[in-house]
Amino acid sequence: MLTAPRRGTAARRRRPTRATGLRAAAAVVAGLALYVSFPPLGWWWAAPLGIALLVATVADRSWRAALGWGALAAVAYEYPLLSWTGTYVGAVWLFALLVVVLATAVPVAFVPLLARLPGAPLWIACLWVAGEALIEREPFGGFPWSKLAFGQAGGAYATLASLGGAPLVSFAVVLSGAGLRALLRSPRRRVLPGLGALVAVLLGPVVGIAVPAHPLAAPGDRTITVAAVQGNVPRAGLDFASQRRAVLDNHVRETQQLAAGVAAGRTARPDLVIWPENSSDIDPFRNPDARAEIQAVTDEVGVPVVVGAVLQGTRDADGTIVQGPRNVAVVWTPRVGPTDQYVKRHLLPFGEYIPIRGLASVFSADVSRVTDFEPGTGAPVLDAGPARLGVATCYEVVFDGDVRDAVTAGADLLTVPTNNATFGFTNMTYQQQGMSRLRAVEHDRAVVIAATSGQSAVIAPDGTVLDRTGELFTPGVLVDRVPLRTTTTLATRLGAGPEWVLAGLGVAAVVVGGVVRRRRREGGAA
Repeated sequence: MLTAPRRGTAARRRRPTRATGLRAAAAVVAGLALYVSFPPLGWWWAAPLGIALLVATVADRSWRAALGWGALAAVAYEYPLLSWTGTYVGAVWLFALLVVVLATAVPVAFVPLLARLPGAPLWIACLWVAGEALIEREPFGGFPWSKLAFGQAGGAYATLASLGGAPLVSFAVVLSGAGLRALLRSPRRRVLPGLGALVAVLLGPVVGIAVPAHPLAAPGDRTITVAAVQGNVPRAGLDFASQRRAVLDNHVRETQQLAAGVAAGRTARPDLVIWPENSSDIDPFRNPDARAEIQAVTDEVGVPVVVGAVLQGTRDADGTIVQGPRNVAVVWTPRVGPTDQYVKRHLLPFGEYIPIRGLASVFSADVSRVTDFEPGTGAPVLDAGPARLGVATCYEVVFDGDVRDAVTAGADLLTVPTNNATFGFTNMTYQQQGMSRLRAVEHDRAVVIAATSGQSAVIAPDGTVLDRTGELFTPGVLVDRVPLRTTTTLATRLGAGPEWVLAGLGVAAVVVGGVVRRRRREGGAA
């Protein structure tokens, strides 16, 4: 005989469902809070709040549950942040999404273990840095686009970049968020834990505000006038590549108008002109027409022009590739021609080369259109007339070591030549601008972003955007005076040291937490 369940039993069955729904909602909101900290919204203060909510969601769960909730939060964070990657290689971007989701979710899985240790916010922040350190290097050379630090340009944490680079900024954000969660749950009678949590909440922003920002103009600075040319492309997306001559002609025309403005006295005379990546996808070393056009406009403007070009590969008699195509920045000098060049070293996986071509082709027909580029090996610095120009070509700006290599090699000015036309009307260009702003603070260097289709920008050493172009996919020229700096910040001198220390502490805390938990279980069993 069937009997209706008692009311209390039904209520108990509903509670887990209700609680699960609340945790799911909290995980999603936490992930979205991390996302909106990035440009174009740039709500940097949302990141520590998101971390606090995420830690509160998983701290009292098992590691398996924490992994699941961490993955849900990571999807809410990473999916909108990185959806622009799908415009290039189609479904292959889902693999990249899986990798970055795991890089976030796995550290979160250890939060319940670390939450039981004294000083839990510190260890949680260190472990987060360990996860970001891994994704910076693996797989396929890494993809650290979603480092929390890159959403902090212009915020209270940004100046910490000059002390310990992007890893220290991410550490401070997570420390504040985890500390906020600890503070809110500490009963009043637990004074010491409460004070420790309060210190964790305030330490990052207070130190960040207390550290003086780099001045726009410092005593002894040598300054130059630099122009960034945004020629635009015929249309957005992959099809821009079929209009190579039009793209080159656009950049030539904008530079001619710059020269005309200088001659008429309407525009300040630049000391250096920078074109974006892929501004000449026609190899000027093999195509006499392209070479002549670039030389003519360089002579007309009368100063060195840094040209982003693609150099063709070479094959032997039986068709075997001897040298792959190269993505280069070439210094073109008036009445002389090319005088120096930098070959992009850190190539974009699934964009400039296909690491698992057979498998990738199953998911995207576009893979067959990608010919593997050949990476460069030289220092990312150009002798560009009045400046020692450090180059981080597009994707390279995301890597701590690539930008630092330019500064330690003697760069007194940084540039990020980028082709974002491939990614259409997405947020990619604004996210990259946030990274460039953080790099300016990190190394005390002005940064010039020259983009094919926008948004180009000139950034001061303190991360302030001095000038920028307007709408995407419109031509424009920026002409601004920038300082040339040779000083080095603590972050430049320490390099990856702070990252290794913080990551090492995070891993060690996991080991200690595991030992403590095992001893507690053994003690309970006894």
